Amino acid sequence: MIYVGLTGWGDHDSLYELEASKKNKLAIYASYFPTVEVDSSFYAVQPLKNAQKWVEETPASFQFIVKAYQGMTGHQRGEIPFDSKKEMFQAFKDSLTPYIEAGKLAMVLFQFPPWFDCKKENVQYLRWCRQEMGDIPSALEFRHQSWFWPAYYERTLQFMEQEQWIHSICDEPQAGEGSIPIVLKTTRKDKVLVRFHGRNIHGWQKRTDVNWREVRYLYRYNEEELREWVNRLKMLQNECRNVYVVFNNNSGGDAADNGKELIELMKIEYENLAPRQLDLF
Repeated sequence: MIYVGLTGWGDHDSLYELEASKKNKLAIYASYFPTVEVDSSFYAVQPLKNAQKWVEETPASFQFIVKAYQGMTGHQRGEIPFDSKKEMFQAFKDSLTPYIEAGKLAMVLFQFPPWFDCKKENVQYLRWCRQEMGDIPSALEFRHQSWFWPAYYERTLQFMEQEQWIHSICDEPQAGEGSIPIVLKTTRKDKVLVRFHGRNIHGWQKRTDVNWREVRYLYRYNEEELREWVNRLKMLQNECRNVYVVFNNNSGGDAADNGKELIELMKIEYENLAPRQLDLF
């Protein structure tokens, strides 16, 4: 199955503009898409009540991709409120309980920063992370090109396969070492992840701007660019039972429209979405 979704559910105004009530955005979101990426977990380990609420607001078949906490991937923006990595990982795993018990956890996404390059100590850390996660399905996304340099390309994929990492394939600007190419390879038979970050090459690494994080994801895929992915996704589906596709080009409100357009291009008709209630009057 191909699951198409977006990162987060709060910033997609085009989904909610026709709704009489915009209070429960996740429920409205789940009437369009069967999966979502939880980004709030990157900034703080979420309390159980949040995950429980989100689980209850979505259909039984809905799937969550939960982003790993920033301290787990070495971003460390601000103080990390844990005494050890072991404690940090345990707190994060505990926060996943509602998703797991409801059968709604698609995977945890480990997105590593551009300075996390291909070297021995980083490979060892990835192996430790995978061991800590146990049987929790976990996806791995790189931001440093060295992991897919010719000298390491096959070994990186082989390592991911041996360690049972789900491959996170990226469509992103090709802007030197701080970006990775599209690598259309699956590393597990059950799941693969594809993330669309946009192709704003000028904004991708322009960190001098105050709002650079908003600028870097400012991009709208055109139909031709999306059509490029139709056959790619079908190919991945032939190699893997479940293909998860997430649009992260949120800055200009383009992700929702691009997600819906891809669903139409692939002629996907989802069953068991949340009921859609429109009331203009």
